Amino acid sequence: MRRTAEVRRTTKETSIALTLDLDGTGEARITTPVGFLSHMLETVAKHARFDLAVEASGDVHIDAHHTVEDVGLALGEALDRALGDRSGIARFGHAYVPLDEALARSVVDLSGRPYLVFEAPSTPELQFVTRDFPFALVEEFWKSAAFRGKLNLHVDVLRGRNAHHAAEAVFKATARALRQAVALSEGAVLSTKGTLTA
Repeated sequence: MRRTAEVRRTTKETSIALTLDLDGTGEARITTPVGFLSHMLETVAKHARFDLAVEASGDVHIDAHHTVEDVGLALGEALDRALGDRSGIARFGHAYVPLDEALARSVVDLSGRPYLVFEAPSTPELQFVTRDFPFALVEEFWKSAAFRGKLNLHVDVLRGRNAHHAAEAVFKATARALRQAVALSEGAVLSTKGTLTA
């Protein structure tokens, strides 16, 4: 039985349709008005080996924040739905990913308890990924995904001078950590409580 979910989210600020298949091959069909976000969603699909389709529109005439945040919420919700009762999953995952001078580490626990720790150097070089995409939106995306997806996520940019490299390393590392965590390994729920959903 494939682990899939479809999420639709519509507000006065954004409209999002997202489908997710945790047992995919890395196929991505992404359309958003934020070019860097689209690129990162394709990266997530590729490195998590998820099949991911996203159609999003938003008030980017203001800025990219609402669209990035709401796509993160939709991805988190889809992840939560696709995982079901979370029985039999590996639960934990971690990955280090370098990209030139940048190095990111991501550690995830699909615990059912949402939390995010995001640490990155506060330097002028890491303020903007592109002219219209502040580096802070990388954290905003994963905060939305973590809290709506009910996962504990720790992300560290261990080094980096190029914001594009650092951001891409974060997305790749988190995708690869998620791939480990959603993998089916045992029939039982990996929790002494007996559940990862309460």
